Order: sequence, then C-alpha cells, then structure tokens
Amino acid sequence: MPHPGSIALFLDLDGTLAGIQPDPDLVSVPPDTLDILRRLDQALGGALAILSGRPGIDLDRLLHPLVLPYAAGHGAERRDRHGVVAQAPAAPGLGAARAQLRQRVAGWQGVWVEPKGHGLAVHFRAAPGMAARVESAVREIAARHAPAFDVQPGKMVFELRPRGIDKGSALRAFMREAPYAGRVPVMVGDDLTDEAGFIAARQGGGYGIKIGAGPSSAMWRLDGPQALAGWLRRLGARREP
Repeated sequence: MPHPGSIALFLDLDGTLAGIQPDPDLVSVPPDTLDILRRLDQALGGALAILSGRPGIDLDRLLHPLVLPYAAGHGAERRDRHGVVAQAPAAPGLGAARAQLRQRVAGWQGVWVEPKGHGLAVHFRAAPGMAARVESAVREIAARHAPAFDVQPGKMVFELRPRGIDKGSALRAFMREAPYAGRVPVMVGDDLTDEAGFIAARQGGGYGIKIGAGPSSAMWRLDGPQALAGWLRRLGARREP
C-alpha cells in the first residue's frame, strides 16, 4: 500500500468507481464511495483527478457534492486543480458524423448513439450479437471524416473521439502541474479506454490498476468497484510513511 503523500491518483468512473449499467443514465456512485473520495482528496493533498469518457457536466452530477479535477471526454475537456477548464477544439464534422451514425443504426434493436460532447458512442450492450455490425458502421463513418476521429473500442461500445485525445495525454498534462508533479502516477480503470492511462502512468514511473477481468498492461488488479472502494479507504486512512 503506497503512502498517499507519494502518489498522484487518477480514477476512471464507469466500471471503476461505479458499476456498469445498461443505460449510462442509470449509473450512480455509492454515497460511501463519495465520502471516501472526499477524505482521500485531503489525504493526497489534492493530487486526485477523474479521467473519464463522460462529459464534465456528467462527472459533476455523479460526484456531487464533490468538485474534483477531471479529464472528461477522454481528455478533450480538462479541469485543473484551480477549477480552470480547457477544451480541445470540436472535431470537424462531428455533427455530420453523429447524424450519419444515427441514420445507419436506426432500426437496430438494442443499439443506440450517445453524444459525448467532443465525440460520440454507439452502445450495443442490449444487443451483443450486433458487435461486428456496430464496429463496421463506426469505422466506416470515421473513415468518411478522416483524419478527424479515432475509433475507441470499449465494453459493449465503440466510440468516435477526436484524434490524438486519450487518457494518457490527459494524465501527462496533470503530471506537469502541482500538486501532481513529482509524485508517482497511479491510474485506475476497467476498460480499453484506460489502457493509454496505464501506459502513461508506467512511463512516468508509476503503475496501473485494472478493475475486473480481461487482458491489460496494468501491473495490478482489483475485482470490482467494491474492492476498489476498500483499497481507496485504506489508502486514505494511511498516515505513516
């Protein structure tokens, strides 16, 4: 168990702090976890940030009453420790890509398009047999708008996100600033979208913690959000170096 004064902690939300739900609107962060985060933020001296594919407005809603630094949209929107928000330019053609994908998947039972600020996601959790068709559709639309977007696979989802934007670049941006700079970066996440963060943490002298099963470049693993909450509680309670 590291000492909280030595690390900078970066946490995904869906599947990490909160369980995955069929509809992202149904996700909630347990009150006990919110209290753990409040105390942990103090123990870390503020070297805590949320790295998520969700828009920032969603993160503030899910973490209320906490107001934490974040990289939203995989890093397209970033709020620093002082509350200053910086946003990457919107990818050209985003509106057209959204309309084209909605038209393409119209009538596909169990498949739906979620706007995500600087990108979008096509979910098929309710129709797992549609994975290949969804991937083909997303990659086709990305190709139409090349080189504006990267295709990001995830758990029962394929996303279009602005090219060059990922959790690794967001983590590195935080690590250049106080109070993160000079600490050991630790990235915690559950999905393919978190792999760039795991790699950036390792390159910065730290490590990743993978939540759940599946191949990963992360050094350590925990079973699920409940196990993570216990780990975070113990981390926040540790006072001795």
